[in-house]
Amino acid sequence: MTTQPAYTQVHFDPIADPRAVVVAGPARFTVLTSRLIRMEYAPDGRFEDRPSQAFWFRRQPVPDYHVERVDGKLVLTTGHLRLDYRVGEPFDPNSLSVALLPDGPTWHYGDAGDDNLKGTARTLDEADGRIVLEPGLLSRDGLTVVDDGRSLVFDETGWLIGRDAAEGAQDLYCFGYGSAFQEALRDYARLAGDTPLLPRWVLGNWWSRYWDYSDADLRALMTDFRDHNVPLSVCIIDMDWHLVDVGEGVNGWTGYTWNSDLFPDPPDFIQWLHGQGLRTALNLHPALGVRPHEAMYAAMAERMGLDPAAGATIPFDIADPQFTRAYFEVLHHPQEEMGVDFWWLDWQQGTRSKVAGLDPLWWLNHLHYYDLGREGKRPFIFSRWGGLGNHRYPIGFSGDTVVSWESLAFQPYFTATAANVAYGWWSHDIGGHMGGTEHRELYTRWVQFGVFSPIFRLHCTKNAVHERRPWGYDAEVERITRDAMQLRHALIPYLYTMSWLNETEARSPVRPMYHDYPEHDEAYDCPQQYLFGADFIVAPCTEPLDEKTGLASQTVWLPPGDWSHFLSGRHYRGDARHVLRSRLEDIPVFVRAGAVIPLGPRVGWGGVENPDELHLHFYPGDDGRFVLFEDDGLSMAYREGTCALTRFGQRRRNGNIDLSISPAGGSLSVAPTQRTYHVYIHGISAADQIVARLDGMTVPVLVDRSCEGEGVHVEPITLERSSTAEIALQVTTA
Repeated sequence: MTTQPAYTQVHFDPIADPRAVVVAGPARFTVLTSRLIRMEYAPDGRFEDRPSQAFWFRRQPVPDYHVERVDGKLVLTTGHLRLDYRVGEPFDPNSLSVALLPDGPTWHYGDAGDDNLKGTARTLDEADGRIVLEPGLLSRDGLTVVDDGRSLVFDETGWLIGRDAAEGAQDLYCFGYGSAFQEALRDYARLAGDTPLLPRWVLGNWWSRYWDYSDADLRALMTDFRDHNVPLSVCIIDMDWHLVDVGEGVNGWTGYTWNSDLFPDPPDFIQWLHGQGLRTALNLHPALGVRPHEAMYAAMAERMGLDPAAGATIPFDIADPQFTRAYFEVLHHPQEEMGVDFWWLDWQQGTRSKVAGLDPLWWLNHLHYYDLGREGKRPFIFSRWGGLGNHRYPIGFSGDTVVSWESLAFQPYFTATAANVAYGWWSHDIGGHMGGTEHRELYTRWVQFGVFSPIFRLHCTKNAVHERRPWGYDAEVERITRDAMQLRHALIPYLYTMSWLNETEARSPVRPMYHDYPEHDEAYDCPQQYLFGADFIVAPCTEPLDEKTGLASQTVWLPPGDWSHFLSGRHYRGDARHVLRSRLEDIPVFVRAGAVIPLGPRVGWGGVENPDELHLHFYPGDDGRFVLFEDDGLSMAYREGTCALTRFGQRRRNGNIDLSISPAGGSLSVAPTQRTYHVYIHGISAADQIVARLDGMTVPVLVDRSCEGEGVHVEPITLERSSTAEIALQVTTA
């Protein structure tokens, strides 16, 4: 019996509970939540129950709702919405409307939705600043309608096919969430699928460059990074890994055969990268098919039933199941067995295939994601945005931007707004890709933004004028960018927990301010800043230093509450705008009161694994906690409970502060047996008394008061993973 490919063994649950379904003549309405209604019109009465590209899990708990049928009109009311439909009529502005209760706006069929808060875009290729974004799932008027009628559906074999719907059929999803934006995105994830937890190592720094590197070149470059104390976790090999000069008049953009002049022993080179603690990917441009010069041409021809002696190109046809299976098994699996960790799917070759409506990019993203996870490996891809549903296939490659301040200035808004379609893991070409003008300051600011973006990846095109090595400018730039990239690796414990929260709570790691503060008008008017994780606000500098002052100006709006500058410790009041003046080394990053931030140690290399040493930063002023998520970082075992959760908390008590480190819970095998904690309490000018208890017994503590005015540092505490630590402070707040 032939085993079916992993990409056809996808779990769906597309048929809604019959109790949630109301049929009214040629229309069908499915109450998916009290705020989300599916609205179908089928002139022939054939409604669609198969999973579509975006919506896979329509069987949801049935909310309370009420239906009235009066004078040929159907009125469906939930706790949040009222739907009116004139039974028997096609959907039009007079026959179908949905009102947001109790007194919100009303959507009529065909309304454009001018208050939509936007989503994202396929690519930033050749962008020099702003581009137009697609509509998203959120709107300031509280109602958004998604037209799913033109998407394809999955058949019983897990393959995408056309709907074969009648002329005039409609399939709409009305999201009526008002300003409950996070709830809207959580419900979307329940219907469309979660964003999966990423492998831990992808959260470190990546190196990538379009350059005809040799094996020896890349070994030397990675060694240079290590010698300069600039940590990396990924080294991507761009398209020159394969044969490019393949004959006069033959386009070498697509290729699958290693260039032995540059890489005489690919398995040995990949093994060397792994030995350095680095993962790797190969760049793909598959559109030109498989041509006779390829080493695997004969095997592909045999799989396709072709005569290899004929020498005809095997066309790329991802809509053909036979080609697709050979594409993976002949072209990709052997490379993965050699050690290739993932694929950079660099698809730029159009939106059409042999199946009407099937965008090859969307389908490639889906197929590559599930194929990579075929043996229990935690899968992800690296590719451009293919449309709704692609949040299930991180990571996004945003494309080839122009090197300019305008490009940098657009990326904070672009990255955050993608959260409006649950697409939380964009990776940009840090430094810009091509053209423009290289400048030390622009490079530095881009790196600083990259540290506080979802995926940090240095990259540029094949042009010697572009420089992406931190030491390639001058000593000041090297110092600042090295420190920033070390901070990125120190943030991995925090970021990895944010990836877990992204899967479990549909909270994107980078998102607009209005996700958490929807009732504040200011949250909609600050596109240069964003929420980062659960605790940070980041407002990266995206303009040059002022020639007179030598400082960059940036305005940040801080919501109500108390805030501290993450790097300087300075206190800022909330519910106010602040004009910041930043030196080149300054990154405007703020932490809310009550936050607990776990950082790994600053290292010049590595720092990717679950650390034996954690630096806990407490920001008093409010009660707060942090639950640190840890597992093996690689497999799917966490879904079976093989993970550890360690809780840190702080509580205000009569003007004093109680801090706690709780024992790890869950599967302790994935947590370090012992862990050393460095505890920092920010925003206090003095600690009159500090009492520490380990497992209930009072122990002496040493305190470093050298940072007085910004906080205190409790000397390291080493705990067994089953131990509890409590620290009580009598303090004078700064």
